Amino acid sequence: MNLAGWSPAHGFRSIVRAGALAGVLARLLVRALLLTAMAMSALPAVAAPAAGARTVLVLGDSLSAEYGLARDSGWVKLLSARVDQMAPEYSVVNASISGDTTSGGRTRLAALLRLQPAVVVIELGANDGLRGLSVDAMRDNLQAMIEACRRQGARVLLVGIRVPPNYGDAYAEAFHAVYTTLAQRNHLALVPFLLDGFADRLELFQPDHIHPLAVAQGRMLDNVWPHLKPLLRP
Repeated sequence: MNLAGWSPAHGFRSIVRAGALAGVLARLLVRALLLTAMAMSALPAVAAPAAGARTVLVLGDSLSAEYGLARDSGWVKLLSARVDQMAPEYSVVNASISGDTTSGGRTRLAALLRLQPAVVVIELGANDGLRGLSVDAMRDNLQAMIEACRRQGARVLLVGIRVPPNYGDAYAEAFHAVYTTLAQRNHLALVPFLLDGFADRLELFQPDHIHPLAVAQGRMLDNVWPHLKPLLRP
């Protein structure tokens, strides 16, 4: 679910040079469809939080599920290690599924809230965008998840993503505006763009040009941490 190949600081650049663009888009669509099938066939084994610890629940897609990476090398695992060191009263639980959409996350959330998380990190929407799904439906799904988390007393961190301009400027702008609008409406902490600072550096992505390599996972954590840290109250 990546959007490698543009710089958020200058709006969107082309994902790749014009000659390779069609091939990249085809790979994005095929990968998204394959990951959907994977998501429908299995749910992640969600580890129980450490005894006595408050839970930080990460609800995401393949960008958070270590797709194509060695086990325990993704940004969520790095987050767990940082939380252990800097906020040991918290424990991170990763409930991310490759291929998940906002609709899938909304369906799964009720069961996950039985963990009674103190903080929920919602990193979803990339697959909605790559498939050109309804922005209104995506907004409704995210809003429903935010409300469900808050009813359980959980603080929410919303993680934004972007789609390339090939989907049309109007769609791309409306898509990204969902995150900022929801953050403002609900007074949420927001990570503006999970891949900020390296989305245009293809050398930091796996051969599919979709998923960041292990070397880029620390950058993802660094994009999340400043917004998450204030939510980890003693």
